[in-house]
Amino acid sequence: MLRQFAHGLLAAAVTGFAALATASAQEAPKSVKVGYVTSLSGPQAPGAMLTTVPNYRLWVDEVNKAGGLMLKKYNKRVPIEVTEIDDASNIENMVRLLERLMAVDKVDIVLSPWGTGPNLAAAATFAKHGYPQIMGTAGSDRLEELVKQFPTMFWFLSKPSEQIRAMVSIMADQKSKGRIGDAVAVFVVQHPFGQEYSSSLKPTLASAGFKVVYETVYPFPPSDLSAQIKAARAANPDTMIALSYPPDTFMITEQAAINDFNPKMKFLGVGVAFPSYKAKFGDKVNGIFGLGGWDPNGPGMKEYFERHKAVNKGQEPDRWASAATYAGLQVLQQAIERVGEIDRAKIVQEMQTGTFKTVAGEIKLAGNRDANAWHIGQWQDGEYFAVAPAERPGAKPAVVK
Repeated sequence: MLRQFAHGLLAAAVTGFAALATASAQEAPKSVKVGYVTSLSGPQAPGAMLTTVPNYRLWVDEVNKAGGLMLKKYNKRVPIEVTEIDDASNIENMVRLLERLMAVDKVDIVLSPWGTGPNLAAAATFAKHGYPQIMGTAGSDRLEELVKQFPTMFWFLSKPSEQIRAMVSIMADQKSKGRIGDAVAVFVVQHPFGQEYSSSLKPTLASAGFKVVYETVYPFPPSDLSAQIKAARAANPDTMIALSYPPDTFMITEQAAINDFNPKMKFLGVGVAFPSYKAKFGDKVNGIFGLGGWDPNGPGMKEYFERHKAVNKGQEPDRWASAATYAGLQVLQQAIERVGEIDRAKIVQEMQTGTFKTVAGEIKLAGNRDANAWHIGQWQDGEYFAVAPAERPGAKPAVVK
């Protein structure tokens, strides 16, 4: 009887372990469902299709080639399954489609849209459903206030006021050396991006002894800016500042050349760091300043550059928000794999408290932000280099001839 009991106990144990193994295998998802809604068409598509979407595709490709995300709860790698949706550059569409992804489709992870305006509009939806919002293409001076309201948002770019101060500091340095005067022409796009950046511009210029001799606010997307360019030229500024989005960044650059508007210093907005900007304007880009930047010689950057091209049919990353976007995805992946399952509350907590190795360096998201982002860059000898903060390793000195 004892032998029969022992045999029965062993059989029960084997059956129990088998049942646990079967249950574990059944619980393991076949895929991690990742979705995103962004501008695949419309006026915001140039930015989204250059910065956001290529990095999402690169990340998914790399994760799946490695076998998937490592979910230690199941002791296995689980591949990513992607849903990519076009909002046609319409914010109302974007919010509605995000709600569907989260509430109806119940995807595991949702990646953020492109741009400041769309990300701010999406924040309430991400927070309501508890999804981490990885914002590699947005900036706001209300960052701390917004994080309190929407604690699942994470910022990977500089604040607009930080970039404005860095830009004006470069101008003040050049003025002190006698290379420029104090006259400034200002172009502002009528868009949430322009509103965010313009709010601190005039006070910062005034405090540094600069005066605005021409100012214009123009609609987005613009149809023509030649009249504004001619008016700015007539004001004879030493510096032009354009708080512009990609379509107008290209338009202002082109129409300034056509109308012989060539101030000593030119700062433009989103689009200056795009490889297509250099491709269109060639050597004329040298000397032009823009937002953000990168250190092309930084650790892992060359490898990232080549992988980005390989996955995206030869397309280069932009020299600002591409690396920030990809770094955000690296943070997300490391947080998921440390948690070991798709538990979004735990993933958010890990992102808030952990330290992460990324292509943009080591990141710790104190207050839900990377406080060490590049502020300003400049085209020099055919490459776009970060020039501010000047004290950060890898920064190039600003050049004004």
